[in-house]
Amino acid sequence: MLSAKALTSHDLRGLSHGAVSELAASLLAQLDAKDAQLQQATAQIAQRDAAIKFKDAKLERITFELARLKAWRFAARTEAMNAQQHQMFEDTLAEDQASLEAQLQALQGVSTTPPASGEHEGNDKRKPRRQALPEHLRRVDHHHEPEETSCACGKPMVRIGEDVSERLDVVPAEFFVHRHIRGKWACRCCQTLVQEPVPPQVIDKGMPTAGLVAHTLVARFVDHLPYFRQEQINARSGVHTPRSTLAAWAGAGGASLMPLYEAHRAFVLGAAVLHADETPVRMLDPGAGKTAKAYVWAYARGELDETPGVIYNFCKGRGSKYPADFLAEWSGTLTCDDYGGYDALLKLPGRIEAGCLAHARRKFDELAKANASPVAQQAIQRIARLYTVDREARERACDDRLAH
Repeated sequence: MLSAKALTSHDLRGLSHGAVSELAASLLAQLDAKDAQLQQATAQIAQRDAAIKFKDAKLERITFELARLKAWRFAARTEAMNAQQHQMFEDTLAEDQASLEAQLQALQGVSTTPPASGEHEGNDKRKPRRQALPEHLRRVDHHHEPEETSCACGKPMVRIGEDVSERLDVVPAEFFVHRHIRGKWACRCCQTLVQEPVPPQVIDKGMPTAGLVAHTLVARFVDHLPYFRQEQINARSGVHTPRSTLAAWAGAGGASLMPLYEAHRAFVLGAAVLHADETPVRMLDPGAGKTAKAYVWAYARGELDETPGVIYNFCKGRGSKYPADFLAEWSGTLTCDDYGGYDALLKLPGRIEAGCLAHARRKFDELAKANASPVAQQAIQRIARLYTVDREARERACDDRLAH
């Protein structure tokens, strides 16, 4: 085949009709090949442009979402939520923010490996630093050594140290069975049978041990897991525990705890100084088809007692009869706010009221922030000096603290 690049003008004049046709066909074939290559390159460029455009759009969207989440986090309107709603909002926002940051780092080709404990993460002081893992946790050591410890020069290497990194793991809850095998011993002469008696249980002749009952109570009343969710969790391990059964276990466990409750109540009410406060909670009211407001009254030993303690009393109302009935046999100093529900109790002999200074300061603080009273700022300063004296005396013994 003739090459157009090798031909000169003189050669072109000497070509025959057949050679010209051959040359033209060659040129057309080359043009078709170049056109195909150009189309392929154009398609690849368009594909890359589309991928870059999609990636840029995704980066822009994630960056916008991240900025919006941060704006929501620090916006003033979050203060309108109650404490529980605010915490749920913060938890969800933290999950979303971490997810978006991981996606952003993946798109930008940045490593998502978190810094080791103790390393600084830039100058952002708001980011929490990873705390050291508690010392009481069980450690499982995994040793990693090179397969070859001989140098290329032929001499053996010397171990000069090691790097230790720790990662946290968990073993999910495991169900297992206690088998109590009680041997039977008999005397053929006396026709006497001897066997070790069955030890007392929280639920006699029942399936659960005290540990399983305690686990059910903690899951229900501390972790707030309804019985139907516990039933589903247990079913994943192949253990069938209907919610009615779990409720029966919890009731029996609560009855078994009553002596401990009474002993703890006697311990708390044995203090000469008590702190009292009440907190509203929502209570199911099946007959009305809605929830009703109830109250949990808390009574705590003095803050500076050597052994702290607190006891709770669930009541359907906030009337003065509730603290009066609960503290009917107690006498001493009661630290509380200025709620009138304590008046009936404090009128009884042997009761002394100690007002809460934090509640008193709160009113002065509101006046000072509103510039509504020139005396409010002076009151705050004097209360601050009282707090200073309190901090100085906190670690002293009782008599030394009183003298200070």
